[in-house]
Amino acid sequence: MLIRAARAEELAVLPEVERRSGWCFAEVGMARVASDAPLPVEVLAGFRESGSLWVAVQGPGPVAFLAAEVLDGALHVAQVSVDPGWARRRIGAVLLAHAGARAVRRGCAGVSLTTFREVPWNAPYYARLGFRVVPEGALSPGLAARLDAERSVFPGWPRVAMCRPW
Repeated sequence: MLIRAARAEELAVLPEVERRSGWCFAEVGMARVASDAPLPVEVLAGFRESGSLWVAVQGPGPVAFLAAEVLDGALHVAQVSVDPGWARRRIGAVLLAHAGARAVRRGCAGVSLTTFREVPWNAPYYARLGFRVVPEGALSPGLAARLDAERSVFPGWPRVAMCRPW
């Protein structure tokens, strides 16, 4: 498995990777999440141009990706998606470790993300990788705003912010 910066010609396939990775949410009664639109190619291009879009490549192309941005001094994971045909092979963990190494190079304090608290492959998975829930009173302004925005999009499904120093 090769982890590297995304290439411009790969951007068009990444929304489909994200779409397929979301199908599993329907299995736990979260059809609204499963049908949520993926990041547009133009947004992915912005992450790529900032040097914060990495892909996991197997065979002819990407099977997973991670898009990030600097937010309040941390490298914030905006999206991580693994094609379900490649799930359970630690690809997500490898992408997150890659992001952690990039965070160190950029002088960031760590890696942050927002996720669903109760979905097994979300907060519990990230906790196994060393991420910890950030208490509400300890959220940075940008992370608090991001979490509030996401909570308004997905009401009824508890979301949390998590971080891991690197």
